[in-house]
Amino acid sequence: MTGRVEYDEFGLFGENAAEYGLPFDRPPAVRRVFADVPGGRRLSALAWQDRDPELVLLHGGAQNAHTWDTVAMALDRPLVAIDLPGHGHSDGPGDRPDGQLDAHGNAIDVAAAVRQLAPAAQAVVGMSLGGLTTIALAAEAPELVRKIVLVDVLPGVKAQRAQHITDFVDGPASFASLDELLERTARFNPERSRSSLRRGILHNAEQQPDGTWVWRWARHLLPVAASPVAASPVAAGDTRFGELWQALSSVTVPLLLARGMRPDSVLDDDDERELLRRLPSAKVVHVAEAGHSLQGDTPLELAAIIEEFVFGS
Repeated sequence: MTGRVEYDEFGLFGENAAEYGLPFDRPPAVRRVFADVPGGRRLSALAWQDRDPELVLLHGGAQNAHTWDTVAMALDRPLVAIDLPGHGHSDGPGDRPDGQLDAHGNAIDVAAAVRQLAPAAQAVVGMSLGGLTTIALAAEAPELVRKIVLVDVLPGVKAQRAQHITDFVDGPASFASLDELLERTARFNPERSRSSLRRGILHNAEQQPDGTWVWRWARHLLPVAASPVAASPVAAGDTRFGELWQALSSVTVPLLLARGMRPDSVLDDDDERELLRRLPSAKVVHVAEAGHSLQGDTPLELAAIIEEFVFGS
């Protein structure tokens, strides 16, 4: 048995600040909150600051609300970062046929959470599966979505573009130690610092009584036989999420796509052209140094993009 690893989910913000040169005279005011959703379940969220939230942040598949920590610190605004169903500290998605990947089902749950936690938020920011959920949310509860920021995702993501993510997410079910999990994660994210990856793992995995480690989101996966891509957030994009193009075409609020331009982005020029064909009013920002996870690769740049789009004059 390996030794226990101490974890304080609110004790790592100083590392985020030091790594990205953010001011840090005291820990930010962050607390974990919960919202009741259909089926007697609860969604968990991180509430930043003690004022009415101005933003809602939705993470990608196989992630959790802490993926936004550095972005939230850079923004320095009241916001809520929600754990999607079956992720982080949220309850599972219930008996949905598509499990965690059901963007429409996620949107119903998120709408209930937003009504309780952030009904006056000025924008919803969604990355990957969180972005697809945001599109579905705009159709499900348009009164809750005043502006949209999509982070490196659009409907119809091609499975081959996301293969590297699928291969990582569909890896071993457990790991013998934190070091083993960190080594695998570092191979997948060679551009990231090991300190940032270690923080991410501590937030997104949990140590079992026998000392092994498992991903938090893996607790709620459907059996492989029932859903062969249950663990893959964008693997079946072109077949499973393509119908969201119609919902996106019907969006009437300001929308911005922040697209990573490294090869590990899941989007290509055809995706961007399709967005602008269907929604000519959309804005697109390219981030040269980012891949799929802009909030991890270039969090300060993403925070600046969100700030300018949502709150700029």
